[in-house]
Amino acid sequence: MLACANPLTSNPPTQPQNVETVVASTLSALTAPASTTDPTPDSVSATDVLPHSFYYLANDPAGLLQVYRLEKDGKTISQITFENAEIEDYAVSPVDGSVAYVVNNQLFTINADGSNRSMIVDGGIRDEVNPFVNRLSNPVWSNDGQTIAFGYKGLNFYSIVSGQYDLLIPNQIEDQGNGFIFPKELVSPEKFSPDGTKLLLTLGYYEGASAAIYYPAGGNVVRLQGEHRGIICCDATQWTADSSAIYSASDTFGMFAAGLWKVDATTGNVSTLFVGDFDTNPAQLAEAPFLAPDGNLYFFYASIPNTGDMVNRPPLQLVRSAPDGVTNLTVLRPEIYDLKNEHLWSPDGSFVIITKAPTPDTYYGGTPVLIYTDPTKGNIDLGKFAINMQWGP
Repeated sequence: MLACANPLTSNPPTQPQNVETVVASTLSALTAPASTTDPTPDSVSATDVLPHSFYYLANDPAGLLQVYRLEKDGKTISQITFENAEIEDYAVSPVDGSVAYVVNNQLFTINADGSNRSMIVDGGIRDEVNPFVNRLSNPVWSNDGQTIAFGYKGLNFYSIVSGQYDLLIPNQIEDQGNGFIFPKELVSPEKFSPDGTKLLLTLGYYEGASAAIYYPAGGNVVRLQGEHRGIICCDATQWTADSSAIYSASDTFGMFAAGLWKVDATTGNVSTLFVGDFDTNPAQLAEAPFLAPDGNLYFFYASIPNTGDMVNRPPLQLVRSAPDGVTNLTVLRPEIYDLKNEHLWSPDGSFVIITKAPTPDTYYGGTPVLIYTDPTKGNIDLGKFAINMQWGP
């Protein structure tokens, strides 16, 4: 699971060292001073390329990851943060574009125009031996912009109104003596459901990870049932628009199986739509599933001969199917996306933005490219390099 943001990871993923020089040298066009123009209106004009503002991490002139925003015109770029250390993680308020971000194990908020920087949580000096003990991570804004969920010794909710935070689900950590601290279960937030009543969690273990659904109103936690060899967690998941289910996919297998799954958010029951594993031939692989408003499921897909070896960087193509992932499976575009890293779907399913890795051994970030599901439309390059792409308002 190369793309899985397991809470056990001591530091958030960044580009490998062998690419840092390339990234720094190609980002000069992306590091202009913050724009002073007013935010673009909510309506999409005839000249807009994007339905919302587009946030991402990229290197500043000093080679440090900062938060940037690309406006809906697809041209205007603003640098939002100007920290003296790399931004480790961030989230965008869907209400006003404010940003919550982690730097130096502290959680800050800042307005969309870069003003009013404020530290709201201090995680202290990170434990270098066992960083999962007090690592601050994974900020996630609620849909109304009034709460920031984040990981710090477990699942926390910070209230914008009160300025206080509460630990709701603590991590399960066992001190086995002699300096060995064993992480039995680490809890961090991933995504609020579209209706705001549920929060998808990642559960990190010493080996592997899973997911759960948290109901803030009552504090209930629904764990997954029937994952088998699937790995359903981290950023490989997508809520359905009605908040009733979650799709998840994986295009690699080895320690875990590849495939496509659907999770019932009420029961936690996992339905395997198809699978790619050592005992399946051909091996069916999937990535980035999205159930669009038109009722179709869009995702990246490959069906390859099973040689018995672990699969990595398969020849994915953009496809469309019925919600079951199988019926009417249709290849939409002829291109092969074997260097795809991240993805961000448009709300209407008309396009997906991917990051294309500069080298096969780069697994985080890349060149952001807008790909239409309509094969008659060409692709649009959106910059030089981006990591952790997110929609703003």
